[in-house]
Amino acid sequence: MSVTKGAALTIRNARLEDLDALHALENVCFDTDRLSRRRLRHWIMASNREFMVAENQQQILGYGLVLFHGATHLARLYSIAISPDARGQGVGRALLQALETAAANRDRFFMRLEVATDNPSAIHLYQSSGYVAFDTLTDYYEDHGDALRMQKIIRYAPKRRRGNDVPWYQQSTAFTCGPAALMMAMAALDRKRVPNQATELDIWREATTIFMTSGHGGCHPLGLALAAAKRGFEPTVYVNQSGPLFLEGVRDPEKKTIMALVHEQFEQRVAKKEIHVERRDVTQDDIELAIKNGSVVLALISSYRLDRKKAPHWVTITAFDDACFYIHDPDPSFEEQTGLDCEDLPIARSDFARMSQFGKDRLRAALIVSKKSISRKKKAAR
Repeated sequence: MSVTKGAALTIRNARLEDLDALHALENVCFDTDRLSRRRLRHWIMASNREFMVAENQQQILGYGLVLFHGATHLARLYSIAISPDARGQGVGRALLQALETAAANRDRFFMRLEVATDNPSAIHLYQSSGYVAFDTLTDYYEDHGDALRMQKIIRYAPKRRRGNDVPWYQQSTAFTCGPAALMMAMAALDRKRVPNQATELDIWREATTIFMTSGHGGCHPLGLALAAAKRGFEPTVYVNQSGPLFLEGVRDPEKKTIMALVHEQFEQRVAKKEIHVERRDVTQDDIELAIKNGSVVLALISSYRLDRKKAPHWVTITAFDDACFYIHDPDPSFEEQTGLDCEDLPIARSDFARMSQFGKDRLRAALIVSKKSISRKKKAAR
């Protein structure tokens, strides 16, 4: 159905009674990559989204769905669909503007999207609305079509200052966020290093705490430092606790004993390798200085503000500005998330300050990874 002349176009939030019309619209507009009726219902009921419909004389002509990622300042236009009869009449532009306003009102700075490279009308809409292409994804859609990645600043954000172009890598297991974060850092500093699962698992074996609150152990900051040094990089560790880490959530006394022994082994090996350890909180000034100097920073965070799971989680910091730190999260946590939702996530500095501590003991840990200095190389060669 087209827009009736003289009748107002209404943009409103999607409601459960719209489900039949939305499902029918989805099937008309898309041959592949469709949202199922179940997922449409899910997003109508969800809170981490803006789901709007364009309506004319009680007929739904289009919808737009924007997703939000935890405590970040990022919004993603996940899907937009306009009835074929209503295209070219300003419906898509009206929906897009309403979604941008809603996302900005929810304190999002950036809107990102993907659009098929063979969809010139949609690309024109986005370009004329201020979106800029910054990447091309090959074989992105189910029909093997390519996609443009585009982004727009929808709310004032300071100019970014980037240290290194950090490639994103997705951890392949639930317990290897530390190795994934370290591989991203090493690949940023040495383009010959390509992250891969074999290296990911090797690093985990070298850096693991053996146990954690449940399941396999995560990675100790000192263990990750040793793994970085072994591969020719110069690590600096920040940790604000001197004793064994991550014990507060472990109930089994035998597991605690093993974790304490592993911690002591890491301490001895770090001392033998003369790896520099700062026994204090890492500050935001420390992170900024490291990035300015061309290093890459790994930070231990509580994942609660990203996925509502109270787990220690390693991320890679890619950039900063006056308002945010930007992180690569190696773990897409939800069904709809991909690497597109986990790259260069803008985290408000106040949120980062709360995220970058873990547990009741307020553990803070970070690893600065640098290229090995000439003096260190000469010393190692002796």
